[in-house]
Amino acid sequence: MAEKLAINGGEKMIPDGFIKNWPPIDKIDEDFVLASLHQVNHAFGPNCVEFEKEFAQWNGNKFAITTNSGTAALHMAVAACDCGAGDEVIVPAYSWSSSATCVLHHNCIPVFVDIDFDTMNIDTKKIEAAITEKTKAIIVVHLHGLPVNMDEIYSIAKKYNLKVIEDCCQAHGAEFKGKKVGLFGDCAAFSFNQNKCLCSGEGGMFVTDNEDIYRKALMLWSFGETRTPVEKRDYHAYALGWMYRNNDLTAAFGRAQLRKLNSYLEIQKENARALTQELAGTKGVILPSEPENHQHNWYNYTIRLIPEEFGWKGNPAVFRNAVMKAIQAEGARISVWQSFILPRMTVFQAKNAYGKGCPWSCQYSREVSYNPEEFPVAQRHTDTHFGMTEPLRAPNGKDVAIMVGKAIKKVLNNIDALDIEKLGQG
Repeated sequence: MAEKLAINGGEKMIPDGFIKNWPPIDKIDEDFVLASLHQVNHAFGPNCVEFEKEFAQWNGNKFAITTNSGTAALHMAVAACDCGAGDEVIVPAYSWSSSATCVLHHNCIPVFVDIDFDTMNIDTKKIEAAITEKTKAIIVVHLHGLPVNMDEIYSIAKKYNLKVIEDCCQAHGAEFKGKKVGLFGDCAAFSFNQNKCLCSGEGGMFVTDNEDIYRKALMLWSFGETRTPVEKRDYHAYALGWMYRNNDLTAAFGRAQLRKLNSYLEIQKENARALTQELAGTKGVILPSEPENHQHNWYNYTIRLIPEEFGWKGNPAVFRNAVMKAIQAEGARISVWQSFILPRMTVFQAKNAYGKGCPWSCQYSREVSYNPEEFPVAQRHTDTHFGMTEPLRAPNGKDVAIMVGKAIKKVLNNIDALDIEKLGQG
């Protein structure tokens, strides 16, 4: 007997309050934050210094710089790898906008490469075709917490003498061949904003094992100065710089959450396994993959729909939108993570980031194509996916993951009860 869907007036599968909010806050967080609040340095203070040391130790890096965002850390990486006017940096065609706009921040040109559908990461087999004499670096995005095959990346980088920047903003603790991300590239960036596996509200971390790269990143981080806030400063700008420093209160929150990060990651893995088991064999869905030697951190559990299996022959995004709205009505916290491939975004289509066509009109730049039709795999993914973070995060357990799976199956088993055209618009 068919179940009446919540979107059609039926009882929803997941009651209000069943899914708990992220991140869990306890006495550890309160003690760290209150101690920061009651000390005297609320700018770049003692918690910032300790956060850098502790995160570097946790991840295994020699150097770490705490920043006000993951985007800042990415820009620092581009600058520290000596990417400048007209230089090209390879970026996956599907990611958060910062993975590409950080390139523009330093007057460089992003060159997009399509993704591999199974992993949702950059298609390493398509990178070489995008390399030119102007290519300076590859930004490797470990999307949703699944590492890219770094053996393949380094084979290409070595062949063409390219720098490798790891975008680890979603990938805390993810591993390739038993080694944590952030340890493969010339440098890497992490994010600590609200949705990340380590949340301090906002904030990020730049990491590297190369002292020269570390020093260059510091200059961009603090007004172009050569001395840091913990040293005796001369307040002289030796190069173009920004103000990307973190503050003590945010760093204190980050230090508290770092103490719980390992346990959080284990919970995510257990919950992801439970959801995968619940959804195994479900008609019309592609579940996320975890190839051999790749250890996912399950930042985002991303599902793709196969509309054709339900007889839908129209726009796949319309079908996805309708299904997603019905699942949300059942109480499951799911959403579309990114609804545009990067080359389709206005800033790239217009080629006018700074006005007057810059940086593409720069005398050092060459003509680059951002034709969205050149990235069909990224577009297919964009049109068919939905995902989730909170349902699989602490303090939620496997019971929540299983219930979300049941909500998804309830909708998919009753597709005929949905007005796809009406629900799927917008």
